[in-house]
Amino acid sequence: MVNNTFPNQQTMKPLIAVCGSDGDDENLNEKVLKLAEEVGAEIARRGCILVCGGRSGAMEAACKGAKREGGITVGILPFSKSEANPYIDIAIESGLGHFRNYVIVNSADAVIGICGRWGTLNEISASIILGKPTILMKGSGGVIDEIIRNGLLKGVEGDYHVAENAKDALDIAFGFIKDSYEFRD
Repeated sequence: MVNNTFPNQQTMKPLIAVCGSDGDDENLNEKVLKLAEEVGAEIARRGCILVCGGRSGAMEAACKGAKREGGITVGILPFSKSEANPYIDIAIESGLGHFRNYVIVNSADAVIGICGRWGTLNEISASIILGKPTILMKGSGGVIDEIIRNGLLKGVEGDYHVAENAKDALDIAFGFIKDSYEFRD
């Protein structure tokens, strides 16, 4: 017999989006990639699913960290599954190019920004407009540090939160989403 019921939100796992630089960003360095990897690992440790743009750079590093901890990764790719980094479990071929950024953010329960350029700025802006818990990783460079340093987007349509490290970022995210999900200790 087929079970035709859908799970309620208490039985689903939260989706945490990691938005950040692609591999060709000159702002990426070992420190930023290590931070992204630790964010991914912390997402997996907390029993969440990592969703991202699925490509290289900060996205790949975050996925690598999640996989190291036995997590699940979803990549919403601009055009083709062939673009997926080697740590993606579920590759979604969107055919949307940069417009996929909205899908990534809208599907997430919380959004974490690391480094980045225009695409990351687009994702962070959409996240704030959609009212998603938005966490920016301080010291990661790129547009994320520009937003923090200059107070950009603060109070425009919503708000964002600044995290010093991966644990802090997930603590902030869980402060917003914990009541929507049932977590096992």
